[in-house]
Order: sequence, then structure tokens, then C-alpha cells
Amino acid sequence: MIRSLFLLTLPILVSFHSPTSYGEAPVHIGQQRELFVDDHLVHATEGITFQLHQAEPQEVVLVTDKPWEGNTCAYYTIFQDGDKYRMYYRGSHWDEKAKQATHPEVVCYAESKDGIHWKKPELGICEFNGSTANNIVWDGVGTHNFTPFKDTNPKCKPDAKYKALARGRSLKKGDKSSQHGLFAFQSADGLHWKLMRDTPVITEGAFDSQNLAFYDPLEKQYRDYHRWFNQGIRDIMVCTSPDFVNWTKPIGLQYTEAKREHLYTNAIQRYPRAPHFFIGFPTRYLPDEGQRVEPVMMASRDGLRFKRWAEPVIPETAPKDRKGNRSNYMTWGLVQLPENNHEYSMYATEAYYTGPDSRVRRFTYRVDGFVSAHAGKTTGHLTTRPIIFDGKNLELNLVTGENGFIAAEIQDLDGNPIPGFSLNDCDPCQGDSISKKVSWKKNSSLRVLVGRAVRLQFAIRNSDLYSFQFIDQE
Repeated sequence: MIRSLFLLTLPILVSFHSPTSYGEAPVHIGQQRELFVDDHLVHATEGITFQLHQAEPQEVVLVTDKPWEGNTCAYYTIFQDGDKYRMYYRGSHWDEKAKQATHPEVVCYAESKDGIHWKKPELGICEFNGSTANNIVWDGVGTHNFTPFKDTNPKCKPDAKYKALARGRSLKKGDKSSQHGLFAFQSADGLHWKLMRDTPVITEGAFDSQNLAFYDPLEKQYRDYHRWFNQGIRDIMVCTSPDFVNWTKPIGLQYTEAKREHLYTNAIQRYPRAPHFFIGFPTRYLPDEGQRVEPVMMASRDGLRFKRWAEPVIPETAPKDRKGNRSNYMTWGLVQLPENNHEYSMYATEAYYTGPDSRVRRFTYRVDGFVSAHAGKTTGHLTTRPIIFDGKNLELNLVTGENGFIAAEIQDLDGNPIPGFSLNDCDPCQGDSISKKVSWKKNSSLRVLVGRAVRLQFAIRNSDLYSFQFIDQE
């Protein structure tokens, strides 16, 4: 049936050509997986929309019901570490009637084998109300927004295998300035922490947020993303460091959108399946709407200039208790659970301020499933800029609907189909797959085109295309 439907579209397919590419330099993509979270590779579209997808809500994984936790626990960090998952967060509680905190802020820790069932181990590290039978890992400077990561720098020393940033004021004796900024921490085991320096390592910015850092393996340096006020608007800055102590002067992020919005947390990281992308889930803060918050999505190829999508990825209608003051934060972390390579798990908070405790809920995304190139019942077309690829096969991450398909054509730079690789030669792709191989009737390998500047054109009908990649594997 799909073959006959595909043939009915031939007049459209044959007549559609993208504009010529005079002066347009080819993009060397090699075997990079390319997503549609930005339009960097898109040259022309007809009948295509780019759809932002929302994360799918799953189960509640953590309730902050311990005496040292409470209803204002926040700034969660979650990452995989070998065969376990680690979670760090602020333990705090606010008495709404008395309008004050009921106990000092502390840094709490939980761990899991599957990313769903989490335990709060009794660590015996920090004392709370006369007992160390708790999951507190730090109670010194920086407890408000302590944000750790595992350092993947191959030159990292064993006693600094884990690092963190957190805000505070200078502890150095005789420092009358009481300098405010981000302190650097290190740990050998992720549980026992110490300061790397007794003064802040980053001092330019505003730090009442989840300020984060990580080692960037592509640039071989540390990257920091922290909060600042950009002409009165909460925003995000970036700086870099070779050693986690000496940092460059921070600069504000740039956005393709003209609209200025308050952005609280940022949750930026390199995307594991396509590390040339930075993916972020900043929290949009709406002070004129009851101080509610909602996570949105943004993406970048250089870590400075971001495309930000307008719709929330977790709306306040997601279950449940997300409509109140700061009750819908995205945590920092994107993890794959054991034996599940088809989706990512991420987490978000709910019920902030509203009860004796608050909660963390798991959400899921199809891998690469943040944005899709979509067409409905009428066949649409997407043509790329000139690209140079490496690999003998083309794989697609796609979902096709009823009577839907996706086909691919490889063109020369003037938009003419390369013989044997036209849309009419392509076997239409159907189904739900994160790695659907594209085939053409007369060609079994793309090796003859490796190193040549070409264009891709996708024909899409009642389907979603999430990503594509040239690979060597069969």
C-alpha cells in the first residue's frame, strides 16, 4: 500500500527543487548525528513544520519528607556514575505562617540502581539535631545551591574526581570585602567534600540559582553557566577554565529570539548522542503570574548562541501541583536507564512551598525526540544546506503515521537528484525506529558520495523525523 501512496506523490516530488547554493559553503558533518533542535542545516522547506515535543510524565521518584528536608528542597542534580545514579539537592523547609525557614539549609544525597527507586543512605557525615543518621553530605558554605558533577577530565586528580560550584561569601581571614560569588569544591568519592579555595572562584554575576559547571571533552576545558541580571532580567552567563579555579571573564548568552524573558536555572549540558550540541532546559520565571515557573528548551552548537523554543516542555498541567510559586523546575541531568537505549529520563520538581514536603517526578523523552520535522497528510519537503558526510549508510530516527512515510534524496548543489539516489529510487521508510536504514533500489552503499558536497532532501508525509546520521555499520 505504501508504494502506491508514494507513487501518487511523484508530481510533487519531481517538481520540487531547492534554490541553488551559490556561495553557500558545505558543512562537514562526517558521522555526526544531526537533530532539528536548530535550523543550522536547513536550507529550504515546503509543507514542513518543526514541532517541539513535551516530556512524558512518569512516576514520583522522591519525596522530601525527612526533618532536614522539607517543602523548599531544590536545585537537584542527577547523573549516572558507573552502575548507580547519584542525586544531590538542597534540604530546606519554609514555614509559610511564620514566614521563615525552620532549619538551616543542607546538601542532601540519594542514589539509585535503576533511576526510579531512590534511597537516602544514612551516611554519618554531617550532624543534624544531634544525629548523623542522615543523607546530608555538606552543611558549610554553599548549601543553598550546591551543584556537583563527575569530572571526566583525563588529567583529573583522584582526590578531585567530583567537583561542584556553590554560592557564598569569602571565608578568608582578614578579607574585609566579604566577596560574594561561586566557591569551588572537590571530592574523591562524591560524598566527602572540601573547598578548593577559601575565596570564590567566580565573582561576576548573580548567583541565586542552580549555577553549574562540567568538563567539556570537546574543548578540553571546564564550562560554567551561572545566573546574572541582564538589564533587570534574570539571564545566564558562561565562562571557561583550564583548572576549575581560574575562570575567564563571564559573558551573557545570546539568543536567536528577540523576546527577553526571565530565565532562572539553565540545566545545560552536551547532548550525549550528539555532543556537538548543547541542550539546555532553562526555567522560565513569570513574576507577574504568581511567580510560577516552567521549563523550556534551548539548543546551541557553540555553547554561547542558543535557539530557544517558546513552548514549555513540562507545562503546569503535567501531574501535579505545578501551578504554584516556583513549583515546576527541571533538574539538571539527562540519563538513560538500564537496558533502555530508546529514551532518556529527566526529572522535575512539584509541590514547592505547598505542603510539608515536595516531590521529584521522572519524565521521559524519546532519544533525539525534542523537536521533529513534521508533515501532515500532504507531503512536505525539507532540503539541507550543502553537507559533506562520511559513512556508507544513512539512518533516520522517525515515526510514521497512517499512510505515512519518509523518503530521502541526495542531490547535487543545484538541487538535481544524483542518479540512483532520487526520491523515486528510495524505498519509503515506515514505522517507529530510532535507527531506520534508508535504502535506494540501485545502490547499496553511499561510499561513492563520501567527501562530495551534496544536499539531502527529505519527503515527509504524516510523519515525524527527529534526527539523521551517516554511519559505517550495516
